[in-house]
Amino acid sequence: MSEYERSRTMPALSEHVFDQAGDVNWLGSWLPQELHVRAERLPAVTVHEDRTGQDEPALFRTRAGEMRLEWGTREGGAYTGWLQVAGTGAGASEVTVHLSFADERHDPGEEVVLTALERSLERLEEQVRLRVEGAG
Repeated sequence: MSEYERSRTMPALSEHVFDQAGDVNWLGSWLPQELHVRAERLPAVTVHEDRTGQDEPALFRTRAGEMRLEWGTREGGAYTGWLQVAGTGAGASEVTVHLSFADERHDPGEEVVLTALERSLERLEEQVRLRVEGAG
């Protein structure tokens, strides 16, 4: 099993970050660019990966009370992940994203995954910034 994790501090309230990250209609704005999520009947979603050209049935759950998102493939649990948002005070939040690959065939490798996680957190921060500035 391979596991990867990255964290980032964002200058926004945890509620704003969680709302942006958990909106299934906006997942494509911050997820790795080679992944595309199509919502079906939540928690069911379909994930398309450009690298393989395949669609995978998956689940996406929002745990608002815990400020946590969880996702993973439906069949065999080959891939799972979560995103946790925590307030750090002074209007900032700490966002941690974690990926687990139980099936090594789905793991694109450490460098690829860690780069994708960093870019995803950067994009999420940008989306949150745009949302907060637009509301203010």
